[in-house]
Amino acid sequence: MDSKHNRLIYSAFALAASAGAWACFTPDRAAELALTHPDPAFVKMALHAHDPNPIPYFGPAGEIPCENGFADIFPCQNVSLVSHLPLPEIGGSGSAGSDSWGWEDPETGIEYAIVGRSNGVSFISLEDPVNPVYLGNMPRPPGVANRVWSDIKTYQNHAYMVADLAGPHGMQVFDLTNLRDVTNPPVTFTTTADYDGFGESHNIAINEDTGFAYAIGGDTCNGGLHMIDISIPAEPAFAGCFSSDGYTHDVQCVTYNGPDSDHQGSEICVASNEDTVTVVDVTDKANPVQLGRMGYAGSGYTHQGWFSEDQAFFVVDDERDESNFGHNTRTYVWDMSDLDNPVLNGFTEAAGPAIDHNQYILGNHTYQANYRRGLRILELTDLDNAQLDEVAFFDTFPSGDGTGFSGAWNVYPFFRSGLVLVSDSNRGFFLVRPDVGGETLPFSDSFETVAP
Repeated sequence: MDSKHNRLIYSAFALAASAGAWACFTPDRAAELALTHPDPAFVKMALHAHDPNPIPYFGPAGEIPCENGFADIFPCQNVSLVSHLPLPEIGGSGSAGSDSWGWEDPETGIEYAIVGRSNGVSFISLEDPVNPVYLGNMPRPPGVANRVWSDIKTYQNHAYMVADLAGPHGMQVFDLTNLRDVTNPPVTFTTTADYDGFGESHNIAINEDTGFAYAIGGDTCNGGLHMIDISIPAEPAFAGCFSSDGYTHDVQCVTYNGPDSDHQGSEICVASNEDTVTVVDVTDKANPVQLGRMGYAGSGYTHQGWFSEDQAFFVVDDERDESNFGHNTRTYVWDMSDLDNPVLNGFTEAAGPAIDHNQYILGNHTYQANYRRGLRILELTDLDNAQLDEVAFFDTFPSGDGTGFSGAWNVYPFFRSGLVLVSDSNRGFFLVRPDVGGETLPFSDSFETVAP
C-alpha cells in the first residue's frame, strides 16, 4: 500500500483508538509493525505506547561538564549538560515529549524554550540557564485528542502551534511577549488567535523573510503545503495550496540566494515527501510551481532536511532506512546548484544505529536529533563528496542505541547564547552547551529579533 493514498484511513483509525486500544499491541507486535507497516504515523502510535515514558532523571544541580565521556549518566563528547527538566515538571505527566523551538525576547534578551508534548505545549524561561523555570502550558483546544505530534515555529514574537492525528486542532497563535508577565508560574495560557483553515497538520514551517507559514502533512491541500499569510502575526489568512505531489512530511522554505541563477530571489520550498526530495517555487501562492522531484536508492522514509547556509546543498535525514535495511544512521547530501534537477552527492554513515529525526544547519555544522543516540553534531567537511564528521554529541537516551522511537526528538541550535535545546520524547527538556576545541559553536550572525 502507498502511504500517500491511505493516510486518511490510518488517521481515522488513530482518532478512534484510545490509549487502551493501543495497548493491545505487544512490544513484539509493535516491533514487527515497524518493519512491515507502510505508514510511519501508525507505527509510531504503536511503538510509543510501549516506550518507557516518562523516564525521570534527577541529577546534581548546576552545569555538569563532559568529562571522561560522560556528563553525569549521559554519554557525551564536547557537550556539557547545563540543565534538565523531566516531563512531569513541564506539564507532561503521562505524556510524551515531541518537537520544540526557541524564542529570544527582543526587549529583555531572555531566551525561552518552547517544547511540544502530547497534551500541550510548555514554555520555559532560560533567564538563568542552570535553573530554567517552567512558566506554563498551552493546552490542546477543547475536544482535541492527545497525540504525540506537536510542532511549533515562531515569527515576530508569536508562536504558531499545530498537531497531527489529533482532530480539529487548527493552528494556535500565541503572543510570546505575554511570557514577560508571568509572576506566579506555572500558569495556563490562552491563545491570542486561532486559525481553523485546517484541522490536523504534522508540521509547520515559516519563512521569516516573507511572513508566510506552511502547514504540512495535514487534512487539506492533499497533505501538501497549506500556505498562510502571517504578515500580521495575530491575523493569519489563507494564501494558497500546493498539492500536486501529495503528502509532505517536512519542509524548509527560504528566499533563495543560492547558486542557481534562474531562481535567485524566488521563494523556494524544499519538501521531504516520504520518498522524494521535492522543490517548489511558491513565490506566487496562487500558482506554485514544482521545479524538481528526485527519489533515491535505499530510501525508507524521506523525513526532513535543511539547506546549507550558502543554499548550495540540502542535507536530509531518512527516518526508516536504518530499520528497513539494517545499516547505521545515514545523512544524505543533495547538490542544489540546479533546483530543477537536484543531484544526490551521497551519504555519510554514523558509527552506530539510530533513527535520525530532525536536523538544522548552523554555520559549518549540522545539529541532529537522532532518537536513541541523542544530539549529534556533525561538521560539514566536504559536501561535494557528502563527507560529514561527527565532532560532538550528547546522548539523552543512555540505556542503548537502536532503531526505536525513544529519545531525542528535536534540537534547537539557534539561541544567540550558543546554548542548544534538545527535546526528548521520554525525558523532556535538556539544555546543553556544545564546545569544540575550546570554542562555543557559532550562532547565526544573521539572526535578528523583532521589536514588539
